[in-house]
Amino acid sequence: MKILLLEDDPILSDLIYDHLKEAGYETDLCMDAKSALEKIDNDRYDLFIFDINVPYKSGIELLREIRAYQNNTPAIFITAYQDINHLKAGFDAGCDDYIKKPFELEELDERINNIKRHYNLEQDRFLEIDATHKLHLDRREIITNKGERYAISHKEAQILRYFLNHAGRVISTEELIHNIWEFDETPSDATLRVYIKNLRHYLGKEKIKTVRGLGYSFEP
Repeated sequence: MKILLLEDDPILSDLIYDHLKEAGYETDLCMDAKSALEKIDNDRYDLFIFDINVPYKSGIELLREIRAYQNNTPAIFITAYQDINHLKAGFDAGCDDYIKKPFELEELDERINNIKRHYNLEQDRFLEIDATHKLHLDRREIITNKGERYAISHKEAQILRYFLNHAGRVISTEELIHNIWEFDETPSDATLRVYIKNLRHYLGKEKIKTVRGLGYSFEP
């Protein structure tokens, strides 16, 4: 399950972000509405958690804009506002739930669980790798047709999904890095080789071929 968190308070945003990651959710964090909208334009999310009072435009205005484009991703507002007018505006904009600051993280967990039950977000999502392997998208596990399960890291899962989406063609290391890592967290060549080595260990060496001087090719 993938969550987009929009919260401009640096302390609270880190607290919620770390909590969601520890709970096993794939989470992206934005500090303003502009960057959140860019994320939404380029990715798919299962849940939005938006603060209302954020830079560029409010969380309510952002959700209203998203809903105008027929994006029905469930949304929870978190806010320090206590008045009924903001509550009403939030629901009118299309939110599914509302949580007022300050709150316990366990309360947020319960509200997320309620959304998951209501929208059936607990259903397992798989991506077929080949005839004998599949990837559990939420748990980030490679599962064999014999029932064996191998947990992989977030980056390994991203690399594998990129390979699957571009199977059969040569992908350079520069292309992988550009599409998976943020510009300020570029990995070393050695780090990338470790990720590739781990994936080969689970899938077989023949699945990811090294094309000398050019990059890698994933064989479907």
